[in-house]
Amino acid sequence: MSLRFAANLSWLFPELPALPARLEAAAAAGFGAVEAAWPAGCPAQALRAAAERAGVRIVLLNTPPGDPEKGEMGLAAVPGRQDAFRQGLAAAVQYSRAVGCPRIHLIAGRVPLGADRAAVAGEMETTFIENLRYASDLLAQEDMIGLVEPINNRITDPRYFLNTPHQAAAILEKVGRPNLKLQLDLFHCQIMDGNLSRNLETYFPLIGHIQIAQVPGRHEPNSPGELNFPYLFELLESLGYTGYVGCEYAPKGDTLEGLGWLRSYWESRGLQHSGISKAAD
Repeated sequence: MSLRFAANLSWLFPELPALPARLEAAAAAGFGAVEAAWPAGCPAQALRAAAERAGVRIVLLNTPPGDPEKGEMGLAAVPGRQDAFRQGLAAAVQYSRAVGCPRIHLIAGRVPLGADRAAVAGEMETTFIENLRYASDLLAQEDMIGLVEPINNRITDPRYFLNTPHQAAAILEKVGRPNLKLQLDLFHCQIMDGNLSRNLETYFPLIGHIQIAQVPGRHEPNSPGELNFPYLFELLESLGYTGYVGCEYAPKGDTLEGLGWLRSYWESRGLQHSGISKAAD
């Protein structure tokens, strides 16, 4: 089974200002699916109409980040912000329902400014578990999946609360809800832990979504870096991964020119540029 790739509209095609235009560009490049962060400023009906015109699925959106001016990046694990998290979750569910998106990344958030990580870790985990259970109940009513994503605190976000697959898996086990899954971004996982083969095998039953970017530059998978993506793609295939692989990277130049790695993948699997089997034609 070949992998299914989703263009991250918050990262790819940055030369286009609006999400609907980026979605249409992704479809023209051969993507059958897209994902995005919180789609602030883009009406749901505009994004849905673009997706329907292009024949593309919207497969992942984020909850709102909170108040960026106060340095917030997610609220699910932030003590004292439970009401704001629930309001943001309701907005994300309403938007996702409107565009037909079945997965929502429940952004954990950052250790509060001035706080010691170790001192607040217990309270933040308790808050996170409480909010995840609330989210699980709400998402179950919509037949949606909630995702938690470890983000590295070595380079990308030093104050982010959820940092490793091990930490995320332990929290998901405590929450104990089948509609909550692990969103594993191989960029963050490599920076925090490496050992990607074993991590993918160990946490595979929990994985609900995967994202990719080369390390350390966070560019195209075939750009210079630490990760051997042809090997990792084969590993995911051998594990039987049937979810989406989100392309969350910063193009080094023109997005379309940088998609040679994807065209090579499709060709190596006997697929056409849309990821459809040649035999199916």
